[in-house]
This record gives sequence, C-alpha cells and structure tokens, in this order.
Amino acid sequence: MDKHFVVDFDSTFTKVEALDILGEISLNGKADKDERLHQIKEITDRSMGGELSFRQSLEERIGLLDARRNHLPELIKRLEHLVSKSFSRNKSFLTKHRDNVYIVSNGFKDFIIPIVIKYGIREEHVFANQFVYDENDKIIGFDKDNILSSSNGKPAQIKSLGLDGEVYVIGDGYNDYEIKAAGLADKFYAFTENIERNAVLEKADHIAPSFDEILYLNNMEERALSYPKNRIKVLLLENIHDKAVEMLKEEGYQVEVYGAGLTEEELSEKIKDVSILGIRSKTQVTSKVLQNAKRLLGIGAFCIGTNQIDLEAAQKKGVAVFNAPFSNTRSVVELAIGEIIMLMRNLPDRFTAMHDGKWNKSAQNSFEIRGKCLGIIGYGNIGAQLSVLAESMGLKVYYFDIEEKLALGNATKCDSLDELLRAADVISLHIDGRPDNKNLFGKAEFEKMKSGSIFINLSRGHVVDILALKAALESGHLGGAAVDVFPEEPISNNEEFISELRGLKNVILTPHIGGSTQEAQVNIAQFVPNKIMEYINTGSTNNSVNLPNLTLPILKDAHRFIHLHQNNPGILAQINNVLAKHDINIVGQYLKTNEIVGYVITDINKDYDKEVMADLKSIEGTIRFRVLY
Repeated sequence: MDKHFVVDFDSTFTKVEALDILGEISLNGKADKDERLHQIKEITDRSMGGELSFRQSLEERIGLLDARRNHLPELIKRLEHLVSKSFSRNKSFLTKHRDNVYIVSNGFKDFIIPIVIKYGIREEHVFANQFVYDENDKIIGFDKDNILSSSNGKPAQIKSLGLDGEVYVIGDGYNDYEIKAAGLADKFYAFTENIERNAVLEKADHIAPSFDEILYLNNMEERALSYPKNRIKVLLLENIHDKAVEMLKEEGYQVEVYGAGLTEEELSEKIKDVSILGIRSKTQVTSKVLQNAKRLLGIGAFCIGTNQIDLEAAQKKGVAVFNAPFSNTRSVVELAIGEIIMLMRNLPDRFTAMHDGKWNKSAQNSFEIRGKCLGIIGYGNIGAQLSVLAESMGLKVYYFDIEEKLALGNATKCDSLDELLRAADVISLHIDGRPDNKNLFGKAEFEKMKSGSIFINLSRGHVVDILALKAALESGHLGGAAVDVFPEEPISNNEEFISELRGLKNVILTPHIGGSTQEAQVNIAQFVPNKIMEYINTGSTNNSVNLPNLTLPILKDAHRFIHLHQNNPGILAQINNVLAKHDINIVGQYLKTNEIVGYVITDINKDYDKEVMADLKSIEGTIRFRVLY
C-alpha cells in the first residue's frame, strides 16, 4: 500500500484531550479543581485553534496539572474506554496496515503507546512528547529537545520520516493542518467525530466525521463498514422525543429535526436524499412521497399506527417500516380508564360549570364504574391490557374482535358486534386504521348502544362517523363521549382544531395524546431507533410491518449480501447460480417471503470477485441489493 495514514491522538484517536482527563485524576479533591480544569481546557482550545504557541500551552497545562507518575495507570485505564468509535471498529484495518499507520501527537508517549499498540499500531510508529519527572515522580515538564515539543513540530517530524507515497493526515487541530501547509501531506482530513474547530475546518481538504469516511473515500476494502454512518441522513418530524435524536446521532448519523409534520409536497421535496424517515401520526407518507425517496432505507413510525404510510408502496420500493406496537400501550389504557370514570361521573360538565362560577353539588347522572359493563372493540395489545385493568376496578368486560383472541381474566368474548353493543354501558374502540375500517362505527352502531351509555375512541379518527356521533350525543341517546383521534387533524400546534364535536355536553376532546406521556415517548424513542439501526447494521427485519420478518445472527468474519426482490418463482435459484458462478463459499443463508416480496440474506467469505454484486443486482425482479460488513 502506497498510502500513509498520519493520525493525531487527542480528540482524534481518542474522544478526549488526555491532559484534561489527567487533570480530573490529579486534581481530585483539590479545592480549585474546577477552576484549573477550565483553564486547562481553555488553553487546549486556544492552542488547537492556532491562537497560542504549542510550547507555551504545554508548559501552562503541565503547571496546572500537579500530576505524578502514579496517576498514569488510571489515565490509561480511562483512555482505553474513550477510543473513538470509528477507530475502535476499524482495529483490523489498523492492524493489517500497521506499516503505514503513524501516530503523530503533541501528547505524550507515556500514555499513548499503551493505548495504540492494542490496535496493532507499531510502538516505533508513535511519535510524541515525553514527560520529565522529579525525584519524587512528580511531572515537572517535558523533553524540550523533542521535535514535537515546539511549534511546527509535526511538519518537522513528518519531514524526518521521509515517507514515500501519498500521505494523509487525520486530526482535529490546526497543527495537523500545518503538515499539509508545509507541503508534506497530500490531504488533510479534519476529523470531527469528537470536536469541530472552525479554524481547522476551513483548511481541510475534506471534513471527516469518522475514520470510516476516510477509508470509504479511499476505497479501502478492509474497512469495518461498507458505508459510512455519517453519510446516512435522518429526518425526524413531529417533535419526536430527544432520546431518539440522541441515539441516532450517537450512532453517527446526520440527523435533522423538524417540529411539525410536512405536507405531501413539502415531504416529497425534503425526502430526496434522506435514508431514514421518522414520523408520528400526522405526516402522510404517500406513494408520491416514496417515488421521490431515492435513498430511503427505512421509516420509523414513532407510534402504534402505520395507516399514515403507504405500506405496499414502501414494500415495493424496498423500504422497511417499523412502528412501536407496545411502547405506549399503558399510556393509552390509563387515559381510557380515566375518561370512563370522568364520563360516568359527568365530570366534564361539572368542570365547565365550576369555571363559570356555578356550584352544582348533586349526584344526578353520576355513577360508579364498579359493576358496569365495558365493551372493548379490538382485543389487541391495548384492548387486552384495558381489559385487565378495568376488571381489577370492578368492571365486567366483554370484547369483540374479528380475529380469535384469548380472553384474559374473566373477560367474555362476544360472537358479534351487535351482541357487544347491546350489552355494554361503555364502548371503547381499539381497532387499527386499515381502509376497510373507515366509518366502521356509524348511525346504525350508535342506535344499537344502550340509552345513556358512554362512547370512547382512542384508536383512529376515520373509523367513526363524526356526524353520527354528534347526532347521538345531541339526542341524548349517548350519555357522553371521549374522542382523542379525528378524521382530520391540525398538522401543527399552530393550526386551529375544527370539529363538529366542539361544545357538546359531557364530551372530552383531547388532541391525539393517548400515547403522549413522557414515559411512553421515551419508550418509543428507544424502541423504534433500535429497530431501524438493527436493520441498517445487520439487515434484520424483526418487527417490520411490511417486509418479511427475519431475525439474523451477528455478522462475524464475513460479508453479508442482502437481496430484496419481487416474490417470483426461481429467484433464490438464480441468486445461488450467480454465487456458484463466482466460486463463492456460502457461510450462511436465510430466506423469508410474503405474497409480494422475498428477502434473501447470504453471508459469504470476505474474498470474492466484486463483479458478483453487479450480477446479483441484474437479476430480474431485484428491488434492492446492498452489502454489509
């Protein structure tokens, strides 16, 4: 290999400035610890930005540290856990190309060598300063004869090495750029995985958010990732919880956050270079939107429902969709329980009267829920949990579902919807948003309900005929209602909510917040990104709502071919014929299909003819092909 990689240590190979960590150790217990640490960091930043000579900065920092030799083992132990992720995962590359990898740092060999040799880097390829100790092993200075203890030390050090071939410098500081400025490097990569310095970015040939990016640009096949994570763009809409943003950024993705939903036209434009889209319930991901999604790999629905996504169009385009089927279940159930109690006690009207100054102390139209009959339509995750909690509070539970579901506790299964409607004092809807369910509950269903009964809809807005509900409430046939979802909802909090249900007696209207508790949002914000990252990293489609579900083992010492295709007869045979043609040894193979698509995962040995990828992509019916390693 005729390429040499010259790597800085502090804030590049490691996530931190080592002297900052040494200060935390050496100054522990001292009254002025925080003040000194602040000064050390400030001096470091000024030096890295080119505002302060390196020698001066080094002298000032060592003077503030009050460090000793016996502090170094603890420093090394901490630094071992603070190696930058992209260097850590590319250990095999560093080991294989150890003859061409150099650590050139203004830090100190005393702690650098024990860290980097574990990544295959040669000890003799580490160029750095060395501490000077007094007779009591206190660090009192540094070797001032060392080239790297002076300003412009890095260019002088590289010049002394006389490297043949291309020299690539990777670092976060201005002194790393000085190597390129002196004509001693072909490229300077400003490394921003840990820190960004504007003065350095302006001088860079390329801004590298990770070591993977540099290896990708140079087509280094031994790199740990087939595609740099920093090139994966994520768009999160509708105020998705900060925990999700944090997790996706920590993974190394580019994350853009937008507080509201987007219209079809806005999203069609915005999605063109997006790899991962995160939405909640307002944003509609239509076929038109998906046609414009040139790089989209996955969609995360940070909610239970997915009817806002054209799942078939996503499937045909090879876009995996993940939702959070369990994460906010408890929140929705608790709201339903609370609303049942409030409506049975006629509390919404009592609230309004009190705010208007009216004192109406009366038991009229006020009932306990104990002994009443709750009818649950849709006995899925939410309906079943509501059943358990309601029964524990003394309600008799009946349920109806079009699929066979096991009754929990003493719940009674009804054979028909009509049977349920006639028996229940309270009806609670928990059905999905499939098109067939539009206006499932209308005039005929309301008429079959008991006079004075309560109606709750925390499922989907379009499953209820709102005008029919309004008529049933105004006539007095229904004693009250709680509605959290609506056929048409504002796209942001700045729009007015318009509904025929506004102003009706004993009616609770909430702005689609059934699952909007802090606990639920954190759960969702952890669950959905984990599923998407697992899909991106391993190809696993476990819990995808639109692709065949495959749970895959961790990839070890192999490359993974992922082939998503139309479910046509004979494609698996064609895939294996291509692999046989190129003499590829299969380590493992996994297949799952549904009525529309097939999903084949093939793990192979790392050595193979790269033309095989073009042949696999050319198989008729291929929707998406990608390689993982």
